[in-house]
Amino acid sequence: MRYFATVFIILFATMGANSQTYEIGGFVGGANYIGDVGKTNYVAPNTAAFGAIFKWNRSARHSFRGTLIHSSIQGNDADSNEERRKQRGYSFENSITELSIGLEYTFWEFSMYSGQPQATPYLYTGLTYFLYNSLYKRANDRIVDFDAVGTVAIPMVVGFKTTVGGKLVLGMEIGARYTFTDNLDGSNPTGTLADQGLEFGNPNSDDWYVFTGITLTYTFGRRPCYCNF
Repeated sequence: MRYFATVFIILFATMGANSQTYEIGGFVGGANYIGDVGKTNYVAPNTAAFGAIFKWNRSARHSFRGTLIHSSIQGNDADSNEERRKQRGYSFENSITELSIGLEYTFWEFSMYSGQPQATPYLYTGLTYFLYNSLYKRANDRIVDFDAVGTVAIPMVVGFKTTVGGKLVLGMEIGARYTFTDNLDGSNPTGTLADQGLEFGNPNSDDWYVFTGITLTYTFGRRPCYCNF
């Protein structure tokens, strides 16, 4: 986490030296996970997600972006389309708190100062650090918390945004996070539990989680000059 803090400090120091347009606002929507328990749908929100978003619009085509999002995730074999999972009957709950920084790229120029309504699809990727509860399956097939841990993920987001009035930007996005853990659901415990035969599912496929929702940001700052970048 301290590496992310260092990046933010450098970023804000750079912003102070060059007046640009910024956005600050929130995210609200839903979350789902893809792994070894429950449904296998890629986009099927079943829990609420919310957070904050900040953007530094460095040009009319790209922005540096940071987000802080929190959500719970859950899976239940009873909801699966696979008969094997339904018969197994596992379920779990976990929580996700992520900090993500990266680059948002718009397909077309998007300028709050054009005097015309603006709308464009966009892509976002970067690096995510997230906290979650490490889980494991007890002998009675109950999945429980073991420890709080953190790791990184790669965000892959596609969205569409449009201006609302002169200062607001409304966005709709779907963002998958590829994690480097297979234990969001307790299927592949690590540490002291790794060699106790508690694994299940596919150990060769790491877990994903997906946020689907809307963003609403307020634009502020002086009219930018994009000539230097």
